[in-house]
Amino acid sequence: MSQAAPVNFTTVREGLFNPPVMTQILRQTEPVARMEFADGHLGWLVTGYSAARTILADARFSARGELKHPPVPRAATLEEPPVAPPGMFIQHDQPEHQRYRKLLVGQFTVRRMRLLTHWIEKIVAERLDALELLGPPVDLFEHFALPIPSLVISELLGVPYADRDAFQHDTHVWSSFGTSTEEVTRAFLSLGTYLQHLIQLKRAEPTDDILSGLITVDPDLTDEELTSIAFLLLVAGHETTANQLALGTFALLQHPEQLAALRSDPTLIDGAVEEMLRHLSIVHHGPTRAALEDVEIDGTTIRKGEVVMVSLAAANRDPARFADPEVFDLNRPAGGHLAFGHGIHQCLGQQLARIELRVGFAALLARFPGLRLACPPEEIRLRHDMQVYGVYALPVTW
Repeated sequence: MSQAAPVNFTTVREGLFNPPVMTQILRQTEPVARMEFADGHLGWLVTGYSAARTILADARFSARGELKHPPVPRAATLEEPPVAPPGMFIQHDQPEHQRYRKLLVGQFTVRRMRLLTHWIEKIVAERLDALELLGPPVDLFEHFALPIPSLVISELLGVPYADRDAFQHDTHVWSSFGTSTEEVTRAFLSLGTYLQHLIQLKRAEPTDDILSGLITVDPDLTDEELTSIAFLLLVAGHETTANQLALGTFALLQHPEQLAALRSDPTLIDGAVEEMLRHLSIVHHGPTRAALEDVEIDGTTIRKGEVVMVSLAAANRDPARFADPEVFDLNRPAGGHLAFGHGIHQCLGQQLARIELRVGFAALLARFPGLRLACPPEEIRLRHDMQVYGVYALPVTW
């Protein structure tokens, strides 16, 4: 067991794309380290790849939200309910989790992914057309990276075209940073009301979308369950993909030799996306799990009730798993990274995210061969203070 003083987790990344230095030091010296959570609870921070995979796949660790503690002080946002509502399956253990996940897996079919690929290509082309009309310099985050996942999730949930502007406005406010608690609350309530209305529409007249599919497969799903599922899809598929697109572009522009390699050989795009997911690891902290019994991990005993936080960013730079992990190499066989988590809670929409990233990066680089930053890199404001790392804006020209 660790004898060192408990550490306090930080989300500040001293380098543009590297995990916090403290997590990298701990991975070398103490990959399962004592940690003090923001509320004073003593738990554990895991930075090693092997220990991270083990914990995320172990049913003796619970994902239930009411058992967890916040790793860092929380900003003033929505107050979370003490127990996850029905349908919020990422905070459920088995068998509830499996019930919802099985229903959703059946909706992410090869046919639907093929149809969505066509829509994503269309959405990306339209956003690139809009960029050209705006002309340089332009904020790539606001006008390209952020709208794409919002438009894709609208298609996925079957939001009617007439409603998309209002839906995307609320989605943008709710997922944006720097908004007040009042603004977030209004957007949250507006989205909740709209989703309930949308569910009623799908019950009356099903269309070819995920909500209609869920209602058809399991008519006993309640409106509350369907609303929670829709919110989860919205959260998982919006903020993460937007920031991955923007920060990935920033990383490519900061590594011109890798950018040149991708431009000269577009077939590298699949591996390039995996390397960007591994190297950037944009989720600052978590997943977190609570031990349901005493468990020994790498010689350390984690007691029943203690909370463990996994640093995916640190685990994805573990030299025991990845050779020269600090090097950004688009030719790397980067499979096996933990950017989408691991175990039963591994991101359900990861294939959709991969499609958005592959199509987005490939089309952006093809459309603008001269793409470059419109300001010095040190002027880019980075999101150190949020759950998902990224940029506040990415001014580019071409």
